[in-house]
Amino acid sequence: MFGIGMPELIIILVIVLIIFGAGKLPEIGGAIGKGIRNFKKATREPEEIDATPDSKKIDEKK
Repeated sequence: MFGIGMPELIIILVIVLIIFGAGKLPEIGGAIGKGIRNFKKATREPEEIDATPDSKKIDEKK
């Protein structure tokens, strides 16, 4: 996985813990989880196509 082993992951996690603090980590994790969930939901949903006719186009044809 991109050449990142267990020692590198531990160092990254320690740096994140120092920067954000232990109190903010659950909030950050929750926000990342919600973002990933919303992204997956958006990629699974089919695009909605608006098939309703424009009233201006109908009026111009008359």
